[in-house]
Amino acid sequence: MSDDHAADRTDRDRAGEVAGAPNGDSDDAAAEFGRQVAAAAEKSGLGRIARDETLTPADLVGALGGIRGLAEAILPGLVFLVVFTFTRELGWALGASLGLAVVFTALRLFTRSQPTQAIAGLIGVAASAALSLWTGRAEDNYVIGFYTNAAYAVAILFSLLVRWPLVGLVVGFLMGDGTAWRQDRRKYRAMQFLTVVWLGMFVARLLVQVPFYYAGNVEALGATRLLMGVPLYALLLVFSWLVVRAVYPAKRAAE
Repeated sequence: MSDDHAADRTDRDRAGEVAGAPNGDSDDAAAEFGRQVAAAAEKSGLGRIARDETLTPADLVGALGGIRGLAEAILPGLVFLVVFTFTRELGWALGASLGLAVVFTALRLFTRSQPTQAIAGLIGVAASAALSLWTGRAEDNYVIGFYTNAAYAVAILFSLLVRWPLVGLVVGFLMGDGTAWRQDRRKYRAMQFLTVVWLGMFVARLLVQVPFYYAGNVEALGATRLLMGVPLYALLLVFSWLVVRAVYPAKRAAE
């Protein structure tokens, strides 16, 4: 065996150690899962900006769903918080929030634009309102959000434990790299780090908001829910874009 061949083999072995990648069927299953996740991510915030060489405010707003999408994501929760804070009437607050979500959905359907986000938002607002009315506790309007964040956190943590960082799977297929990034030490570590950062967002939401829930502090809970919602998500999108551009330079992405 030549020295060059031995060196190549050593490099491949080291790459495998970095990725910790199983071979065979498990690789195929992970690759297929990655393709499905990336297909969904194409329509998400990161999917819309990952390949951009520059990131403008307009690009970021578009990644967040546009002006209408931002309104649909923010205003129902804001209206609930404002109405409840000033009236202390749970029914009025829930009615105003749910009514606004209905209006947004109706506008989407009337204008024949993509209604998926508005319908999903309406279902979430309606389910949260129903739970809050059933218990008679304003803070229960936020409970479903806790379970949603916990579910995302568990899924991301699992991907890290099995050494297939979820963000890496998404970015790899978005950038046309498939799962090859796992054999590149620099890319693997970057995707692992980025996945940990996303995990941190979901965990931070729970750590900050759950204590307010148990304290019955609806105002603080609602305010932190709003601040750690779209604004924090937007910051994380920008940070993720910077990391992706660092490990996938424009000339490589264009190949």
